[in-house]
Amino acid sequence: MSDHQHDRHSSHPDEAPQTHGVRHREHDTAEHEHSGHHEGHHGGGHEGHAAVFRDRFRLSLLLTVPVVFYSHHLQDWLGYSAPAFPGSSLVAPVLGTVVFFYGGWPFLTGAMEEARERRPGMMLLIGMAIAVAFGASLTASLGWFDVEVWWELCLLITIMLLGHWMEMRAVGQAQGALAALAELLPDEAERVTGDGEVERVCIGDLAVGDVVLVRPGGRVPADGVIVQGAGEVDESMITGESKPVPREAGGRVVAASVVVGGSLRVRVDALGEDTTLAGIQRLVAQAQESRSHTQVLADRAAALLFYLAVIAGVITVATWALLGQPDAALTRSVTVLIIACPHALGLAIPLVTSIATAKSARNGVLVKDRLALERMRSVNAVLFDKTGTLTKGEHALTGMVSVDGDDDHWLALAAAVEADSEHPLARAVVAAARETGVEVPDASGFQSMAGRGVRARVGGAGVAVGGPALLREQELKIPEAMRDRIAEWRSRGASVLYVVAEGKVSAALTVEDQIRDESRAAIQELHRLGVRVAMITGDARQVADAVAADLGIDEVFAEVLPEDKDAAVTDLQQRGYTVAMVGDGVNDAPALARADVGIAIGAGTDVAIESAGIVLASDDPRAVVAVRRLSQASYRKMLQNLWWAAGYNILAIPLAAGVFASVGFVLPMAVGAVLMSLSTIIVAINAQFLRRIDLQPQAVPAG
Repeated sequence: MSDHQHDRHSSHPDEAPQTHGVRHREHDTAEHEHSGHHEGHHGGGHEGHAAVFRDRFRLSLLLTVPVVFYSHHLQDWLGYSAPAFPGSSLVAPVLGTVVFFYGGWPFLTGAMEEARERRPGMMLLIGMAIAVAFGASLTASLGWFDVEVWWELCLLITIMLLGHWMEMRAVGQAQGALAALAELLPDEAERVTGDGEVERVCIGDLAVGDVVLVRPGGRVPADGVIVQGAGEVDESMITGESKPVPREAGGRVVAASVVVGGSLRVRVDALGEDTTLAGIQRLVAQAQESRSHTQVLADRAAALLFYLAVIAGVITVATWALLGQPDAALTRSVTVLIIACPHALGLAIPLVTSIATAKSARNGVLVKDRLALERMRSVNAVLFDKTGTLTKGEHALTGMVSVDGDDDHWLALAAAVEADSEHPLARAVVAAARETGVEVPDASGFQSMAGRGVRARVGGAGVAVGGPALLREQELKIPEAMRDRIAEWRSRGASVLYVVAEGKVSAALTVEDQIRDESRAAIQELHRLGVRVAMITGDARQVADAVAADLGIDEVFAEVLPEDKDAAVTDLQQRGYTVAMVGDGVNDAPALARADVGIAIGAGTDVAIESAGIVLASDDPRAVVAVRRLSQASYRKMLQNLWWAAGYNILAIPLAAGVFASVGFVLPMAVGAVLMSLSTIIVAINAQFLRRIDLQPQAVPAG
């Protein structure tokens, strides 16, 4: 301490993008002119797309009904005759043309964009299918050809629009959960004026440095520091912590959090894009725009499926034409193109990602890089920074011993002497006295003794509190009754303070960095999952070993300088481990960047830590286990969706080509469209199950 230089063992150590997947790209292209922006602008993009597809679906469905009703095929199959009137023969051509251009326009523009970019995918397949069906039907209506498939064309486009509408709704709901966070901000704030009065102003009129009053039940309008008042604050929308946390003067609060007890006066220090909330939204947008290995695989599979469908379509046309059935050649080839659309394949990854990143953000896990989330499932070694991660980075009184056994009396005297000191160890002693409830007497004549401690007069008697240097200066010895306890404290590197009164050592206190209660549960769960746990710190070896023994840590890197922490990560990697580094993001940047997965914990408002792939908004290390659980569940859903989507297409294409026509089984074009959309629905439903994963810290067992 500047005014309290005890000669003691300190336990203060370390302080010294890309594009979307094929599905996203296709919707951006198809609906750019309608929605006015691309999907990269998360929140409104998918909602706008959903509305456009909804409107097109409804009108197309309305126009499709009479086309189907007046279909000659359907009349023959069901044995009815549609009412005839002048021009009734034009019902199918006219309405079918409207459906083709209005309902099919998103697919046609998407197909042209994919062709221009030479990146074939679902839109190009759909565009080819409906264009061929429209051309065949139009020429038939003009008497140039004999195959008319107006009703199949209209049903196909209507079903496609329904599938896209449902998909956009699902993705939009996933991202809407994040967009809803911004809506939690109040429209107005109560600003405290220079004369102490309170005025109501719009949030946009606030400036950094303003003091705002937040009443019980009110939302904090901006990030800031409490300058007056105390109470509990619900920060669940930011950290995922289910219980309100106590906050008092000097503590930080974040925008959109709710004051549930007491009233606070907060000095604003961050507004708009600089707030924690805005940072979270940027991180989630960045994660959803980044590409994972699985997404790359899905994109390649979609492109491969396009070429497979084209080849299968050509073979189908040639085969049926050689068999002398040109009508079947056309309908079968169009059905092949329809059923081969990688609709579900394109949705398999983006929807899982959207749900995972949205859900994790609502639980205080901010995924910046999807690759980091994907790698987390294979992590088999986690390296924790000690101070501020496994421990609170705050000193607390952890033990006391006195000659006469009256610990409360001597704690009260020590707190009285330390009351005027600002040193962290002094504050720990004063805080312990307050928590214990002892009555702290007044002290006078406070004096700091550089390198030795502090002293003051309490009740007319001189009392000093200091470290080993104080005892050496006054040539004092530790009483026999206290030696064993003090030796135990020293063996684990704890700071020891002595209370000297009337020229005698009357009591001793030990002050240590507090281990988080959650750290033990996190390490136990990681061990249960078969993950090796290591700890890195700049602390002395004895301090590090004591913490490691208490927490059950497998390996310790002690007395490491901040700039050398990345070497410890390299050491683990060279031994064959896939390493996740967990640090507070202050001096751990090189190690976070070096690790296979960098996790910044307890970031608070600093959510834009560039070196970490994952940021934990809270300081609960149990969230590391939640990240691993989310990684495994997300990857499992992605693979399930990929296998279903790819496997479905591989099996369905031969059916669409008519390989079983010889035994009387012919897959109608409209049925092919229904099956393709059904495949998409199955993938979407499967992705929704990801919402069931429990990421709350209390889900991690404590033993």
